[in-house]
Amino acid sequence: MEKYSQRLAYGEAIVALGAENPRIVALEADLGKSTMSAMFQAAYPDRYFEMGIAEANMISTAAGLAASGKIAFCSSFAVFASGRAYDQIRQTVAIGKLNVKICGSSCGLSDFGDGSTHQAVEDIAIMTAIPNMTVFTPADANETRQAVRAAAAIEGPVYIRVVRCDVPSYTSGEFVPGKLSVIRPGTDAAIIAHGIMIEAAMNAADILKEKGISAKVINAGTMKPFDSEGVVELSKQVKAVITVEDHSRIGGLASNTAMALRKSATPMDYVAIEDHFGQSAHSMGDLLEHYGLTANAIVEKTVSLLK
Repeated sequence: MEKYSQRLAYGEAIVALGAENPRIVALEADLGKSTMSAMFQAAYPDRYFEMGIAEANMISTAAGLAASGKIAFCSSFAVFASGRAYDQIRQTVAIGKLNVKICGSSCGLSDFGDGSTHQAVEDIAIMTAIPNMTVFTPADANETRQAVRAAAAIEGPVYIRVVRCDVPSYTSGEFVPGKLSVIRPGTDAAIIAHGIMIEAAMNAADILKEKGISAKVINAGTMKPFDSEGVVELSKQVKAVITVEDHSRIGGLASNTAMALRKSATPMDYVAIEDHFGQSAHSMGDLLEHYGLTANAIVEKTVSLLK
């Protein structure tokens, strides 16, 4: 299956928006060649602000630009975008409901070589807990482009989570913020995933099919506002629900789904990172295997629930 970079899709999307809307500006924290915001710099140098290794200053400057009528896109590694600038995001951007859009790049375990200091496994929990914040976790390049456009159209702060590596293209339809979308139909179990873990969910569905189990694969491209009603309706259509994410089980997809299903009789389980930081590895695949974020793990949980 064709693979494409979510980071490149992000850069392309903000450049396209910049051509359509002079209010669009971009800010970077010394990682423009990695986050691909440098594409915006090349196209619109007078609307690009390189803030250096200073995420807090970047967010504060973006808040000022937003307060003056701009739509400010800020980029950095997800661990720094959600962590180093948390106070500025909470106190200024979120409380003020300002038009600042934050791209958390190289999220999850995708920055496999740099270890725990650079791997954001708790960024969804941090950002979804902030009032007034919208959180998108697109599945592929196509959905990343649409998420960027949706973010620009929203009045208020938005966080967009993208991985470092290329990902398969699974989406083709319209991205609807706040709604689950079906990637693959099925009747026995529902596998809900987002971002890079859609691939593992699809592979798991193939293995389950060989075992005579029909698995529906669902994309949770929006983590806030979370489609709790959609999860409840989904649970009525299947015998089991499994969530899959490259994030801590705390405060992410597993937590949101469990809250939605607290009154449901449909059994649920999760495949996620337990209460651990990441670590360095030779490849992302090594890390996914180490933390149990695999198609086989999804299959085991699904079969166990259905028993």
